Amino acid sequence: MGMNTSVAAQTGIAVRHPNHGRSWMATNAKAADLLYVSDLYGEDVLVYSYPQGKLVGTLTGITEPDGICPDKKGDVWIVSHYNATIYEFKHGGTKPIATLFDPGGYSNMCSVDPTTGNLAVTNKFAYGYGQGSIAIFAHAKGTPQLYYDPKMFEVYFCGYDPKGNLFVDGAPSSVGFAFAELPKGKKTFTNITLKGGTIYFPGDVFWDGRYVAVGDQTYGGGYPDTSAIYQTTGAGGKIVHSTVLTGSGDVVEFWINGKTVIGADATMQEAGFYKYPAGGKAFKVLKVGTSSSPEGAAISPAH
Repeated sequence: MGMNTSVAAQTGIAVRHPNHGRSWMATNAKAADLLYVSDLYGEDVLVYSYPQGKLVGTLTGITEPDGICPDKKGDVWIVSHYNATIYEFKHGGTKPIATLFDPGGYSNMCSVDPTTGNLAVTNKFAYGYGQGSIAIFAHAKGTPQLYYDPKMFEVYFCGYDPKGNLFVDGAPSSVGFAFAELPKGKKTFTNITLKGGTIYFPGDVFWDGRYVAVGDQTYGGGYPDTSAIYQTTGAGGKIVHSTVLTGSGDVVEFWINGKTVIGADATMQEAGFYKYPAGGKAFKVLKVGTSSSPEGAAISPAH
């Protein structure tokens, strides 16, 4: 079993509690905006109406579902960490419509390029504990091109900006923090030193409409601790603001929707809704389960 991107999974033994039931979706789910939350240990993906937070579906049969990313069509890509496989589902659908295999190693998180439709997937490290990579599937099809950053041994999260530049974070070894950009059309990474704060454990990377938001799963450097999101100028290398998610434990992937950020919290076993960029305590909480590890969170808008 590979080690995934959450702090919680790296401080204990992963015990899977798969849901052996069938996938299902409410008949009216397709007409609504949907929040997808992956449960790594429960081995299912819970689907909620957004912003109501009502459970309207469950996707089963995905071994260790991890990162989630929708595309422009509203289709949702779900990464299987254990199988290094990425599944595509229609918005509100219950069966995969496409399947991709990632030869780079233990797949974790993903992001779709809004300019090309390319699908980027992070591989924390290769099989046999080799260097991690980014796998990019051109137009979300076929066999990917693998990209390596010499200064980033473990690769955790990635996120595209509106221009098709890909930002990635990870670690130079088993500890530390590294941040880099793969500019649109380029084949080599540009490493970036973020100034104005310290990120202790790599978190999600997400374009919030103005800044490249970068998560810190252990804000303050301790475990267990709260998580935070830093607004950065991306290639400019400057941290301009921090959003502390008070009361969180280990927010892995998050999704920013206007003035709300939804975080999949592996430690608290929930998806928390927070004000963005103000932060503070969650104003809504969706409990995932007592034997769960929520890792991925993404909103797929109705089309």
